[in-house]
Amino acid sequence: QVQLVESGGGLVQAGGSLRLSCAASGRTFVTYAMAWFRQAPGKEREFVARINWSRGATYYADSVKGRFTISRDNTKNTVFLQMNSLKPEDTAVYYCAAGGATVMFASSNVYNYWGQGTQVTVSS
Repeated sequence: QVQLVESGGGLVQAGGSLRLSCAASGRTFVTYAMAWFRQAPGKEREFVARINWSRGATYYADSVKGRFTISRDNTKNTVFLQMNSLKPEDTAVYYCAAGGATVMFASSNVYNYWGQGTQVTVSS
């Protein structure tokens, strides 16, 4: 099993920044990549960003490109999501996920492990 614990959410004004962290523990060697998803009230969970553990290749949703940066610290089994220029539409619960190698990386179905989520609220 792999356990994921997110932290760093909170309330911020539009234009501000937040940094989310996701600490992985357990059988982390079975995972190939980590990702961030988010879910706003009344909406489906959507892909935000993904990073591969080994080479660090990254992928982003169009809605966050240029504003969000995903990174990792392999020594600490931790993934980060730096969020800049936040907008009210970024308000959501942000989830960390771990999964294998796949071209369908934007689909939540391909991730086996999930964190409990952390709330991000951006006020206008």
